[in-house]
Amino acid sequence: MRVAMISGASRGVGAAIAQRLLDDGWSVSLGLRDTAAAAQFAPQDRVFAAHFDANEPPTAAAWVDATVEQFGHIDALINNAAILRMLTLEDGDESELDELWAVNVKAPLRLIRAALPHLRKTGHGRVINMASTDAKRVRPGAPLGYVMTKHALHAMTQAVRLEAHADGVRATAICPGAIDTEMIANLPGVTPKEERLQPETIASMVAFILTLPNQANVAEFVANTRLESTL
Repeated sequence: MRVAMISGASRGVGAAIAQRLLDDGWSVSLGLRDTAAAAQFAPQDRVFAAHFDANEPPTAAAWVDATVEQFGHIDALINNAAILRMLTLEDGDESELDELWAVNVKAPLRLIRAALPHLRKTGHGRVINMASTDAKRVRPGAPLGYVMTKHALHAMTQAVRLEAHADGVRATAICPGAIDTEMIANLPGVTPKEERLQPETIASMVAFILTLPNQANVAEFVANTRLESTL
């Protein structure tokens, strides 16, 4: 029985990943602010939900502990939960950067630290961090605070690869372009809706990475919606 922890699985990309892995035979442990959201997934006998809030630091280790108590082991950690704030180089309050850092960087770090000993034990542990093409470059007028945190998450992925490789742990930064979710639904100047990636496409990317053996070490998986020569 393969077990994956997924944060931010109540909707959008996280929900698509959770259902895809269930369809592929995985058991999933979902870190949710409202555990009632887990009722949308099937089959329920392979779904476990625990309270997790990126702004409540103790809930990270508590969720990992609860997952191990429920399933006995952890095969994969998928850091998907994230927020977007429109902090730019010249506009936006610094408190927004604090919010972004707490959810997009500090929470994944806490989860990795708590889960890594269990991932090492399996000999084939996987960490997948949902980064972005914004983790690869900076565009004019980009929401710089968000971009900074995604760069940091990408760097964290590389650290996991280096530190835990000998124990069979592999880490991948998924770097998609615009995804058709609520996060960017009303933002001006983004990729047109009809050209955006679908959550199910990202879920397929995650599912593929999780099928690969230790010999296939994928540092990053970039899927852009536009042609950019710098990625």
